[in-house]
Amino acid sequence: MNDALASGEPYDGQVDLTTCDREPIHILGRTQSYGVLIAVSSDWIIQHVSENIEPVLHETPENLIGTPLDAVMPRKAMSRIRAKVLEGRETIARLFGIKLLDPMTRYDVSIHKSGRHTIIECEPKQTHHVDSDTLSDVYPLIQRIRAAGDINQVVTEAARAVRLLTGFDSVMVYQFQGDASGSVVAENRRGDLPSYLGLRFPASDIPVQARQLYKRSLLRLIADVDDEGSALYPQVSPEGSPLDLSLSVTRAVSPIHLEYLRNMGVQASMSVSIMRNGELWGLFACHHHSPRYLEFERRTAVELFAHLFSYELTHLEEQERSRAQSEMSSLQTRLMALMAQGEDLAESLIKVSSDLREVIPHDGMVLFADGDFHQIGSTPTKEEFAGLARFLNTTAASGVFTSDSIGKQYKPAVDCVDRFAGLMAIPISRRPRDYLVLFRREIATSVTWAGNPQKPVTPGPNGLRLTPRKSFDAWREIVAGHCVPWNEHAKHSAELLRVLLLEIFLKITDATADERKRAQERQELLISELNHRVRNILNLMRGLVKQSSQERDTAEAFAQRLDGRIQSLARAHDQLTEDEWDYSSLKDLIHLELAAYTSGESSGRVELLGDDVQISPRAFTNLALVIHELVTNSVKYGCLSNESGRLIIALGKDGVGGLTIDWRERGGPAVTPPKRRGFGSSIIERFVPFELQGEADIQYKVSGVEARFVIPANHVEFVVVEKTESVVAEESAGAVNLTGVALVLEDTMIIAMDAADIMTELGATDVRICSNVNDALKEIETHDLQIAILDVNLGSEQSLPVAEKLAEIGVPFVVATGYGDREDLKGLYPDCPFVRKPFSNETLEAAVAEAMDASKK
Repeated sequence: MNDALASGEPYDGQVDLTTCDREPIHILGRTQSYGVLIAVSSDWIIQHVSENIEPVLHETPENLIGTPLDAVMPRKAMSRIRAKVLEGRETIARLFGIKLLDPMTRYDVSIHKSGRHTIIECEPKQTHHVDSDTLSDVYPLIQRIRAAGDINQVVTEAARAVRLLTGFDSVMVYQFQGDASGSVVAENRRGDLPSYLGLRFPASDIPVQARQLYKRSLLRLIADVDDEGSALYPQVSPEGSPLDLSLSVTRAVSPIHLEYLRNMGVQASMSVSIMRNGELWGLFACHHHSPRYLEFERRTAVELFAHLFSYELTHLEEQERSRAQSEMSSLQTRLMALMAQGEDLAESLIKVSSDLREVIPHDGMVLFADGDFHQIGSTPTKEEFAGLARFLNTTAASGVFTSDSIGKQYKPAVDCVDRFAGLMAIPISRRPRDYLVLFRREIATSVTWAGNPQKPVTPGPNGLRLTPRKSFDAWREIVAGHCVPWNEHAKHSAELLRVLLLEIFLKITDATADERKRAQERQELLISELNHRVRNILNLMRGLVKQSSQERDTAEAFAQRLDGRIQSLARAHDQLTEDEWDYSSLKDLIHLELAAYTSGESSGRVELLGDDVQISPRAFTNLALVIHELVTNSVKYGCLSNESGRLIIALGKDGVGGLTIDWRERGGPAVTPPKRRGFGSSIIERFVPFELQGEADIQYKVSGVEARFVIPANHVEFVVVEKTESVVAEESAGAVNLTGVALVLEDTMIIAMDAADIMTELGATDVRICSNVNDALKEIETHDLQIAILDVNLGSEQSLPVAEKLAEIGVPFVVATGYGDREDLKGLYPDCPFVRKPFSNETLEAAVAEAMDASKK
């Protein structure tokens, strides 16, 4: 905060939470008590220490200053620290489990540069051994995040994962908005704590300098808000400069922030930065209602999780961009087909307007081309648009213009707010200015704030400034005259559409009223496109001839092989053109290839499993060649070359929406790997990765060829087949309807999370997860449980005491076991249903239903 406020002198200016932006939080001159700090010069002379150093180095702070570090540090520890500093590969170097003077205590050490100093921080380990499994906990949690479908599921899984890794009472995923305020987009918390999900926190709650530190130091632990900490000795250098603790892991906490945490009832907190593309996307905000220290090695694992989570966010963004590219490609195909039938640009765009609405959601569309006005949906009138078009002419001609509140930039639009509030203008020619404009209606955007950001200044315990809100009652700000913001996905799609319209339809949209000239320009465009496709086909034929000729074989075999490949492409092309070059059936393609090379008897030995899938034109032609090579090889050398062989082709779907194709040959002649890679082998192994950015793996096993191909999601559309039995499944799933708290006692984290998910799906309002008997008994004492799931073996103990306690108080429970149906085990436990591992949703639900029915009798 500024000098007047810091000194207590009168301050006449406006005071609000931005005052916190000027607080020097990086030079507070204190550390937290859970660690000790040593600052040395470049020649390893001690310059500063924290005043709690004596129990670690057995010397007072006064005696240590000016002393060489190697005079008081064990030689082995000193060597490891020097080596880390000389490596210089990390901003913050880490050492785990090293010994100092006390042989019974190991320390985790953090090392970083700060100006002319090297800062060494040591934290005693709380356990008696080095925890070698800490980092391995991260990867199963990341796998669950990768399997999540959308951003909401991803952040929800991330909040749960961080809470499992840290043990904090609550974990929030806090995302920064465009105005630097933050929204809680996900949380995982103890059931009795208040929820902050959906609340918006003003930008001033996390000051500017704090956000900068979050970008440099990715994890910050406050172990106890009541910890007085330890002062640095000396406070300043002989030159009068304080020590910069920006990257210090034990750095003390701003009094303002401590006050803020106390107002929330928090005793310990930890924040972990979520970075994306080098910028601060958000934070994992962890809170605990009693002091909580997390070992440095465990914090390092949490930091690793945050790094990997950031990669998953980037991957989601790339998927969105890829989806936009794919959707625009499909839109282009439809537009080209309509243009080929003689439709003009306006008619074509109106006919694909529903498809365009799927790509870029909007409520109305105007095409203004060559002075003609065409509209659909909720838009301005032709007269109103004339003035709006003149306004758009003042914007940049080379890009998409968007506005969430056009009335603020173009005042006459305020009178049209009942029809539209925002717009996206896509210029589709250079001169004269022609536009495709998409409109969105007004929406009352409700923003739920954690306190009023305009609340007036009040004196607080740390001086005259705005005290962090003592009440987190929701305050709603209604924003009128705005539409739903145009997000990056919409803007990217619009830019693709702009380029598409400029490159493909420029000549048609610039045509005069002369219909004959319009027809001529359309013809020129179609001839150009046809010429482009013919040249591509000729290029492909040339490549096939050249590559096939390199395979060592007779002229007759060469001719047969080349003819087969050309015929395969022709069949694929025929099937595509039947659907106007649109997505086509993969099963039809496979049947066509099999029919071309197999008789009725051999085709009966082919089993095609899985639902049909629609394949994009680009993927279709490439897969035609791959399947052709597999079929011909199978007919010549594999399972279809004799009467006893069988071929199994299974179509499936991977976790990210891609298509999997599994090819399995059985019962044919013994297979030997090819001694050389010909063109056919290259087609099988390289076409899918190279052309489609997918995956291909082929194994030449003695029992038969096995191959697996993965086609990315942007090339496939899965066919939805309605089945009557699904209705029955849904009805049976309704047999259990939980309404209260459930307990899961399981010492394997992933199994526990799966069981918790099933209980949540069955209606449980809260699921308590425990890994040992003691914690489970505490949960029984503090919660009114409706159902419990108990694992038998919990490592060094069994769940029997928990089962006996539940039976005593009349709470139904299910025992999950991997031992099978052993009578001695059933005799040991109170009467209850048993379910065998690995359980499924259905088996666990049935056991829960049985347990609850039994408890009612």
